[in-house]
Amino acid sequence: MSFFKEFRKQEVLILCYRIFLAFVFYQIARFLFWFFNKDLIKIDGVTDYLSLAYHGIAFDTTAILYVNSLFILLSLIPIIINTKKVYQKILFWLYFITNGIAYSMNFGDFVYYKFSQTRLTSAALQVAKHETNIFKVFTTSVQEHPFIVIWFVILMALWVFLYKKAKVTERKPMKLFPYFLWSVVSICLTAVLVVGGIRGDFKHSTRPINLVDANKFVKTPLQANVVLNSTFSFFRTMNTNSFREVHFVDQKFIDENIQPYKIYDRQVQDKPNVVIFIVESFVREYSGAFNKDKNIKDYVSYTPFIDSLANESLIFPNTFANGRQSIHGMSSILAGIPSLTDAFTSSPYSNQKIQSIVSVCNEMGYDTSFYHGAPNGSMGFLGFGNILGFKHYFGKDEYNHNEDFDGMWAIWDEPFLQYFAKNVGKTKPFMATVFTASSHHPFKIPEKYNGKFKKGKVEMHEPMQYTDYSIKKYFETAKKQPWYDNTIFVFTGDHPNQIYYSEYEKAMNRFAVPLIFYSPNPKFQLKGVNNELAQQIDIYPTLADLIGYNKKIRSWGRSLLSDKKYPSLIVNSDGTSEQFVFGNYIYRFDGKDIIGVYDKNDLGFENNLKDKTKSPETEKGKLVAKAWYQDYMNRVINRKLN
Repeated sequence: MSFFKEFRKQEVLILCYRIFLAFVFYQIARFLFWFFNKDLIKIDGVTDYLSLAYHGIAFDTTAILYVNSLFILLSLIPIIINTKKVYQKILFWLYFITNGIAYSMNFGDFVYYKFSQTRLTSAALQVAKHETNIFKVFTTSVQEHPFIVIWFVILMALWVFLYKKAKVTERKPMKLFPYFLWSVVSICLTAVLVVGGIRGDFKHSTRPINLVDANKFVKTPLQANVVLNSTFSFFRTMNTNSFREVHFVDQKFIDENIQPYKIYDRQVQDKPNVVIFIVESFVREYSGAFNKDKNIKDYVSYTPFIDSLANESLIFPNTFANGRQSIHGMSSILAGIPSLTDAFTSSPYSNQKIQSIVSVCNEMGYDTSFYHGAPNGSMGFLGFGNILGFKHYFGKDEYNHNEDFDGMWAIWDEPFLQYFAKNVGKTKPFMATVFTASSHHPFKIPEKYNGKFKKGKVEMHEPMQYTDYSIKKYFETAKKQPWYDNTIFVFTGDHPNQIYYSEYEKAMNRFAVPLIFYSPNPKFQLKGVNNELAQQIDIYPTLADLIGYNKKIRSWGRSLLSDKKYPSLIVNSDGTSEQFVFGNYIYRFDGKDIIGVYDKNDLGFENNLKDKTKSPETEKGKLVAKAWYQDYMNRVINRKLN
C-alpha cells in the first residue's frame, strides 16, 4: 500500500481545481462579451445562450491548455520540492501572469468587436507593427472605457482569491521510486489529455479545431463569436496561412463563369483626372442619400454635404466592402483584390506585380499619387502603395505642419484635404487617392468645432459630420482649381464601423458602404441611382473603363457603367468564412465546402437553405463560389495578379 501512497493525489486534484477555475472565468468573459454586444449578436433566450456557452468549452479548452502547458508541466514534474511554499509561489506567479495576459485579450473585444465585427486575431499584429502610437491608443481606450479595466481587475482579484482557497500542503516523498513512477504516469496521461484538448478531439483523422468550427453550433453565423473566445482566435491564427491551391472545377468553367479578365472598348478623347476618396469608416448607415428607401424609423443622416453631392452624382445604394480593415479597403478599391479569412495584404504573396487602377493610369501617362495624413508608413499604406506603383506618396511628413496633428492618428481631415486640393494637378492628367483619417477612434474633432455638430446616437456620428464638413470645404477649394471640370470623383468607405440602426446589424450589412461617382463634366453622365449590387472591387474596372483603357483588365470586379455586362459576384469574409452573393442567393464557404445558402434578402443569415433548397440555380451557385475561390488562390499563390 505504501507504493500507492506516493501517488500525488493532493497535487493532482489542486491542479485540476486551478485549471477548472480558468474555465469558470472564461465563461464569465464569454457572457460579458455577449452582454456588451447583445445588440449585434441576437440570441433567442437562455437555452440558446447556454447551448453556445456549452459548445464554447471546446474552444476554451484549447485556449486554456495553450496558455497553461508550462504551468501544468511544472506542477507535475517530479522534483520533490513541488509542495514547498517557494515553489508554489513561483507556480502562482507563472499561472497569473500567463493567464492574466491571455484572459485580457477577451476584454478588448467587449468594445472593439463593434468595430472589427470579428474576434481578436493575430492580424492585429500586422496593423500594430505599422503604428508608432499603439501605447497612446491603448491608454486612450482605457480612459474612454474604464469599465473594461474595472471588470478585469474585479475578476482577476476574485480568481486570485479562489485560487488561494485550495493550498498544497508541504509533503516530502517517503519512497522515491514510486514517487517518480507515479509522476511519470501522471505526466504521460496529462500530456495525452492536453494534446487532445488543444486539438479539440483525439481523432487522428481530423484536423485541430479552428475558428470556422464554431459555426457548427450556431443558428446564425454571428453567434459563432459567442462560441469562440479571443485567446483561442488569436493563438489559432498565429503563423497561419490559409492560402492553399484547390481544385474544384476545370479552367474552362472559370473562364466562362468567373471571367477573371475583362475588356472594355469605351473611346475617350480627353482623358479625365481621377480622384478617389477612401473615407475612413464611412458606412452606408451614416448617409441619408443611401437610406431613402430603407424605411428606417427615426432615421437621421450625418453627412449633409455628401447627401447633397449624391443628388448630383451616380450612386449605388447596395454596395458592399470586400474586407474588414483599412488596408483591405485599399487593396480592394485600387487593385480589385478582396481579403478573405486571411488578408491578402498581410500574406506572403502581397509583394508581387499587381495590375491595378494605379498601374493602368501609369501606363496611360497619368501622374499617380497617394495621400494619407498619418505618419508615413502607418497602416501599411506606404509599402502597399509602392507595390501598386504610386509615383508619389504624401503623408504627415510631407504635410509638415504638426500643429494640425490630431495627437493620435493623423492630420485633421479639414487641413489635410485643403493640402490635397491644392497639391494635386501640377501634372495632368492625374490620378490621386486620398485616405481620410478623422472619422475614427477615439472619435474626436478639433476643439474649435466643439458644439458645431450633433453628438448623434453613437460616438462615430460626430466625427463623421466633421469629415463630411471637411469634404465640403475641400470641394470649395477644388472648384477653383483648373483641373476640376475634367475630373471624376469617387467616394466610398474602407470598412464599416459603429452602427446604430437594426437594419445595419444584419451580418451582410456589416459590410455596407456607400459608392458615389461624381463629375462636374456632363459628358460622363454620372447621375442617378443604380440599385444593382456593387462592391469595392468594381471601382478599379469602372474607372479603367471610364478613362478609356481598352486592354485586358485582370479583375474579379466589373465596370458598373459598361454596356458589356459581366456577371456580378459579391465577395467578402467575416473572418471565419467566405461569403458570396450570386444571383438570388448568398453562399457561405469554409475553404472546402459550402456551409450555408441563404436568400439574397436574408442579410442576417437567419434561414439556412442549404439542406432545404436544391435547384439548378443553387447547385451552379455553389460551384461558381468554389470556382471563384479556386481562381483567387491560384492567382495569388502563383503570382498571376498582373
